[in-house]
Amino acid sequence: MSVKQDLFQSPDYFLVDELLSEEHKLIRDTVRNYVKKEISPIIEDYAQRAEFPSHIVKQLGDLGCFGPTVPAEYGGGGLDYISYGLMMQELERGDSGVRSTASVQGSLVMYPMYAYGSEAQRKKFLPKLASGEWLGCFGLTEPNHGSDPGSMLTNIKDAGDYVILNGAKLWISNAPYAQVAVVWAKDEAGIIRGVIVERGMEGFSTPTTHSKWSLRASCTGELVFDNVKVPKENIFPNVQGLKGPLGCLTKARYGIAWGVIGAAMDCYDTALRYSKERIQFGKPIGGFQLQQKKLAEMITEITKAQLLNWRLGVLMSEGRVTPQQVSMAKRNSCEIATNICRDARQILGGMGITGEYPIMRHMMNLESVITYEGTHDIHLLITGMDITGLNAFK
Repeated sequence: MSVKQDLFQSPDYFLVDELLSEEHKLIRDTVRNYVKKEISPIIEDYAQRAEFPSHIVKQLGDLGCFGPTVPAEYGGGGLDYISYGLMMQELERGDSGVRSTASVQGSLVMYPMYAYGSEAQRKKFLPKLASGEWLGCFGLTEPNHGSDPGSMLTNIKDAGDYVILNGAKLWISNAPYAQVAVVWAKDEAGIIRGVIVERGMEGFSTPTTHSKWSLRASCTGELVFDNVKVPKENIFPNVQGLKGPLGCLTKARYGIAWGVIGAAMDCYDTALRYSKERIQFGKPIGGFQLQQKKLAEMITEITKAQLLNWRLGVLMSEGRVTPQQVSMAKRNSCEIATNICRDARQILGGMGITGEYPIMRHMMNLESVITYEGTHDIHLLITGMDITGLNAFK
């Protein structure tokens, strides 16, 4: 059974599909078919070579996976958040790096431009990003400031019609291929501001990050700013402070909560099929109690996460969600997906580490996803602070 023949069947133990509209299912199935046709046959090869399949950017734009919740007047899909979640689930079922490309574009680049930007900024950037003509990236994490972004050193200084930007950002998805970067920096008063940096601005470079064992089919890099002149019209007028980037991260974490369940489903589906085909001691290994225990726990956790995500999507679409609810879902989904990958690898034995099956690639990818957009432990503390009212961060 080769990855190149994508036999995936989506598990739905509690008939969660009945909670979805016909439009939701049509959107999901469209992206699922795209992944089966365009991603599954090539992704293993790209991951083995640690190369980004850059041709998919235009495909994802054509499919409507960039900024699907952004209003149609700016090139987005004008869709609800369950539609967005289902898209991310199907893309990550293909590969976490593919979903990261879309998540960054929609939640971290297009969302702040729409929510915090001027009308001129929206009209200039959003249609090109939505179509996939341009790729964007998001600069918050720094070499010495990850979980504590408020201590960032990247800064802007007033210079008349423009500001001078200096600093560096690290672990930036899409950076090497991006035409635009949404960058967070402190002004001279120490207030965090968002600025749009464009490819070609003097002093702006995006070195590629090499030697990754995870997200190998995703492009990751740095953002380096050496006295970059950024016009003042590229500063977001409608937000100041840490709430700007944190608002973006809430949207991105929402997409991750859905996305990683796609990876979990793929590993479960692969392990289930293998357990019925692999004969040991005269019968399929799926007939042994310990293998059934693994598979039963996998489908239980997937089902619980599907229901959590569905409810989160309803709250998100109604504008009633809290960042803390999104944190819980992101952490839960990442944890169960990581565990499911590891159990699936055990069911496949030695075959589980080969590129003939997607499990080891998913497992390595999830080691990044469980860390980025807020680590496993940080999300636990966000929930802890929410329920106790006591801050454990300081």
